[in-house]
Amino acid sequence: MEREKNNSLKSILRKDGPRWLVLSIDLFSVWISFIFSYILVLKYRGAISISLMLLESAVVTCIYLAVFLGFKPYQSIVRRTGLRDLKLIGNCVAVAFALTIFLSYIWEFIVADDLEEKYYFSQTQLLFHGLMTGMALASTRLFYKTVYHSFFWNNRQNAIPVILFGAGNMGHNTYNLLQLGSRNRYKVVAILDDNPVRIGRYIQGIRIRSLKELDMELLERIGGAQELVIAIDNSTPERLKNITARAELLPIKIKIIPNSAALLEGSVATQQIRALKVSDLLGRKPIELDNPNIKEALTGKVVLVTGGAGSIGAELVRQIGLISCTLVVLDQAESALYDIQQELRNSPCFSDFTFIVGDVRDKDFMEVVFQQYRPQFIFHAAAYKHVPLMEANPYEAVRTNVFGSYNMALLADKYDAEKFVMVSTDKAVNPTNVMGATKRVAEIAVSAVNQFSSTAFIVTRFGNVLGSNGSVIPLFEKQIDKGGPITITHPDITRFFMTIPEACQLVQEAGVMGNGGEIYVFDMGESVKIMDLAKQMIRLKGLRYPEDVDIKVVGLRPGEKIFEELLANDENTEKTHHEKIMIAKVNTLDVGEKRKKIDELCHLVQRGKPEKDKLQIVALMKAIVPEFRSQNSIFESLDHLKEPLN
Repeated sequence: MEREKNNSLKSILRKDGPRWLVLSIDLFSVWISFIFSYILVLKYRGAISISLMLLESAVVTCIYLAVFLGFKPYQSIVRRTGLRDLKLIGNCVAVAFALTIFLSYIWEFIVADDLEEKYYFSQTQLLFHGLMTGMALASTRLFYKTVYHSFFWNNRQNAIPVILFGAGNMGHNTYNLLQLGSRNRYKVVAILDDNPVRIGRYIQGIRIRSLKELDMELLERIGGAQELVIAIDNSTPERLKNITARAELLPIKIKIIPNSAALLEGSVATQQIRALKVSDLLGRKPIELDNPNIKEALTGKVVLVTGGAGSIGAELVRQIGLISCTLVVLDQAESALYDIQQELRNSPCFSDFTFIVGDVRDKDFMEVVFQQYRPQFIFHAAAYKHVPLMEANPYEAVRTNVFGSYNMALLADKYDAEKFVMVSTDKAVNPTNVMGATKRVAEIAVSAVNQFSSTAFIVTRFGNVLGSNGSVIPLFEKQIDKGGPITITHPDITRFFMTIPEACQLVQEAGVMGNGGEIYVFDMGESVKIMDLAKQMIRLKGLRYPEDVDIKVVGLRPGEKIFEELLANDENTEKTHHEKIMIAKVNTLDVGEKRKKIDELCHLVQRGKPEKDKLQIVALMKAIVPEFRSQNSIFESLDHLKEPLN
């Protein structure tokens, strides 16, 4: 029965009353305030007249009615009353008070002298009336809002109890979004901050606590919380790490609201609150390239993106697609290419997109593509990248990564492309596996073509990409969702990480900046220990290691490094106009001789005898890349050969 009454009251409160009812309540507040002020002021003068009091109250109420009809404060949603609504009420009262004072002077000079009553429209009484009316109008609205919230926010059985981190402007706005958001999803039970100036103050009656207080004892005092929502403007990786370092020890999920200095009340919905990602915790600020020359260089050009359905290629297509150019997207993966095509149908430049299912290893087919479209900028992202698979399939690795890249470079030269930008990897530095070695051979092949070509050939080299197909982050997420264990190959293994948008910005920057022959690398910050990354991902899910999800060390895979680097031992760098981007000065000795061996390698894979030629293929790559030393691989024996295989 009690529950039915509550539901009935909630139903009444949820409905916005008719505007005439709000106006009627406002006018009643004006009238009753006048009666009280009249009695309060004039009773000491012995001048109370019931007839005059009723007449004056009617006149003043009519004046307020005219003001209300002009300013329309009754049109506001009462349960959403805010500062703007209270300001509007103040303006109404001020205007009405001025009109009543003006009326009182007119009455005094024109009418009152002929009457026996000397206290007609007392200015003092009108002042008290204005103050009482303002308080009455504000109080009724705030009272209704409080009653409404007490039913919908404080007693919500299905609302998610959350701790809000952030007591600045963004935190305050986020509090309103959480408390007043649609569907009653969240209920703020505590507010934290790391600014000593704010600690001890209050937001909507909730005391702001220090981040140091975030522990199990606090959770018990506030009755528990399921999530920590971070709402701060200055969300640097260092600050986020300090916050998550304490939150990760507790059984709560960590989420973040979109970080924007332009966050306005009501402009961000509670549905936009997302889980904190590993990319938010990179040990450096994201590299942001805002080079207007990129747009200028690509506008009106024919741009070819190979591997356009892959992680890097697809993001390149998304970013370049915003520029007014003719974009040709090529990939051999039909389904993935179809997906990116459907995604981009709403692009304003979609009519300038061409999607081609094709293989960069097919010389005749690619010749036709170049003849038909004559690309001026080529972003070559097509490649095989998975280390264990390529270690087991060196023939296919060389066919795609070396022969495919070499084929594309020769066609770019033949058809006088302006720029050819190749996507490489940090695994090409001092390679210990077939995949890394093929990328280094491809770098050499592209550099060799650059020496005699009018086309500018440029290489971009970067580390692991967060969220790419087959990368460690999606793998760990799947393993956590299944309850674990997370599998890592070595407890000390480390990797450099970057985001996909960063990688694609770098590739475009290189395409504009490069004059030919450069290998671009950039400051990726500190390398990340994969063991720590796995533990962090477990905690970000609100789980505990090892109680909820364990981590299992399974041993290094064939060809896998424990540590990776961006520059080889005999390389150094020079600065560019961007402090985070550098040019690697690579060893270019004997490029002509190495090109002959690359031609031989490409001829070898064109014979179509993958098993028979496997050892000879890898041995020839070791001759081209002397620093290639296999690890944990069947090809380690080739490192000790004194004579090359025939």
